[in-house]
Amino acid sequence: MFQFLLAALITGAIWVYWGKPRTKPAKPAPPPLPEDEARAILGVGVDAGEDEIRAAHRRLVTALHPDKGGSVELTRRINAARDRLLLRRTN
Repeated sequence: MFQFLLAALITGAIWVYWGKPRTKPAKPAPPPLPEDEARAILGVGVDAGEDEIRAAHRRLVTALHPDKGGSVELTRRINAARDRLLLRRTN
């Protein structure tokens, strides 16, 4: 009986130790993108509307997506530029 309890205790300890999900620490949020830099990345003017911003974003992501040979960082910057300009339009 003692051996069974000892085996169950060891098995439980191993399960608890290896059963924990291994997560990486979260990356800090990137600094906010200035509006003029966001416009330069997307290639839109100061008076660009939501449709023009979305079209420029779609065009760039289609050409520069990591699946098409582009870089992940460049895609992040394009997405951040779109988000920054659309946030400006809604506020």
